[in-house]
Amino acid sequence: MLIEGLAKICGGQWALKERSLTSRNKVIRRLSTFLYSKSMQAKGAMIGIDAHFGTPPFFPHGPYGVFISHGARIGRNCIIFQHVMIASNTLIDSPRLGAPTIGDNCYIGVGAKIIGNVTIGRNVRIGANAVVTNDVPDFSIVSAGEQKVVSWDDRMDNRFYHKYNGCWRYLENGIWHQVEDPDDLELFNSRFS
Repeated sequence: MLIEGLAKICGGQWALKERSLTSRNKVIRRLSTFLYSKSMQAKGAMIGIDAHFGTPPFFPHGPYGVFISHGARIGRNCIIFQHVMIASNTLIDSPRLGAPTIGDNCYIGVGAKIIGNVTIGRNVRIGANAVVTNDVPDFSIVSAGEQKVVSWDDRMDNRFYHKYNGCWRYLENGIWHQVEDPDDLELFNSRFS
C-alpha cells in the first residue's frame, strides 16, 4: 500500500519507468527503478524497465499477472489483458532467439503468450490463451489452440470501448474519446443494455 502511494505521488508507474531510463540523477534513477519494480510486484506483474512502448498500453483490468520481458517492443494503442506473457527466448540455439515486437493497435486477450523473436503486425487481435511463436501479418486474428492466423482485408477496430457515466467512450493515444457515431452508439446500446 505504501509503495502504491509513493508511485502515485511520483506520477504513476509509467512516469517512474521513464524516469528510471532518462533521469541524469543517479539517486532519482535508482529510487524510480526501485519504486517501479515494487509497484509492479504488488500486482504480480513484471514489465521490463527497458521494454519499449509507442504509448503506454491500456490494461483494462490492471497489469495483474502481466509479464513483458526486457527488450520487447510494443507499438501504440495496444490493449493488454491480465496474465499476458510477452517473453524473450534466450535459448541460444533457437531460431527465435530474442524478444517480441508488437505493432500498433493490437488487442491481446487474457492469458495470451507471445514468445521469442516474433513480429506481430499492426492491428492484430490475439485471442485469449493463444500461444504465438511465429510471425503474424498485419490485420490478422490469432486464436487459441494450434496457431491459426486468419488474414483480414480490412482494418479492425481494436480500441477498448467502455461505458462510463452513461456514455460510451474509447481509449486512443492515452486519451478517452466519447463515441459520437450514431450507428456505433446504437450497436453498443443494443448489445449492452
